[in-house]
Amino acid sequence: MVHVRPSLIGLQSYVPGRKVPGAVVLASNECPYGLLPSVAARLARLTGGLSHYPDMGAGHLLQALADHHGVTPDRVAVGAGSSEVCGQLLHTVSAPGGEVVFGRRSFEAYPILTAVAGGTAVPVPLRDHVQDLEAMAAAITERTRLVFVCNPNNPTSTPVGESALRAFIDRVPEHVLIVVDEAYHEYADPSVVPDALALFGDRPNVVVLRTFSKAYALAGLRIGYCVGAPEIIAQVRKTQTPFSVSALAQEAAILALQEHEEVARRVARTVEQRERVTRELRALGYDLPASQANFVWLPLGQDSTAFADHCLANGVIVRAFSGEGVRVTIGLPEENSAFLTLAETWRPAFT
Repeated sequence: MVHVRPSLIGLQSYVPGRKVPGAVVLASNECPYGLLPSVAARLARLTGGLSHYPDMGAGHLLQALADHHGVTPDRVAVGAGSSEVCGQLLHTVSAPGGEVVFGRRSFEAYPILTAVAGGTAVPVPLRDHVQDLEAMAAAITERTRLVFVCNPNNPTSTPVGESALRAFIDRVPEHVLIVVDEAYHEYADPSVVPDALALFGDRPNVVVLRTFSKAYALAGLRIGYCVGAPEIIAQVRKTQTPFSVSALAQEAAILALQEHEEVARRVARTVEQRERVTRELRALGYDLPASQANFVWLPLGQDSTAFADHCLANGVIVRAFSGEGVRVTIGLPEENSAFLTLAETWRPAFT
């Protein structure tokens, strides 16, 4: 019998959001407005070239991202979604016995990717639904190789502010890689959630992670990237699966970066609906933290699965984290209305 790594035997697989034909899907934090116009038009003309390999180095995309952020291309690495980039970063610095610190609960791929890379996960409990940076700093040992800070945090939608993040980064030893995961950066109020790239981009042990899956509406094409010191990025690129970023994804991302006004318009609509959903849920008696992402978090504890089942039975899919809470993506106005109606009908079950 083939010997399998013991660390993988009991590892829980990543659970994607459910897809049910005809249901309203508010479980995967996707953009509800479809492809950006220029992206849709261009992709229709590119299918004839898909029999060829894509540019493995993604040269044009790296230049576009570098121009977008005002950095040099040697500071950017790409991957098939930010999840693959997380894995690349882990494979760059992790080794058997190496520890990886992150909040619990935060992005559920962190412990999975850590185990796959051979590292040891060190989850640190949240405090009031927010990552406890003081406790995370205290959890760092001589074996720590990487720390994830998801800001705003997935699935709780909560941010850590500039002063707390600055104090944390100053406290982390220079040999530990700090990965600030800003997958939901575009939805955050800049006066509340700091731009880690602008503030800490010159730190040699800080890497900032971004994605095209959310505000840029390219979840199905799988493309993410990170920005960091050239010395780290050169090693991160070595860990990428060859040709993992397709030609379609590269072209779509380049075009999406040029759609500033449309992306901003869509984000504004989502934020407006986020505030509406938050306001109406609170009026119904739900206690939820203020969101800085394109979803809200309902800390329903032991009622989480029952609430999600109630929604599913009535054609709306939300994401339950058993025993903890429910994450609800902000969709189109009519989709949000459908969810709010179900939230109101379920309310007597917990009051």
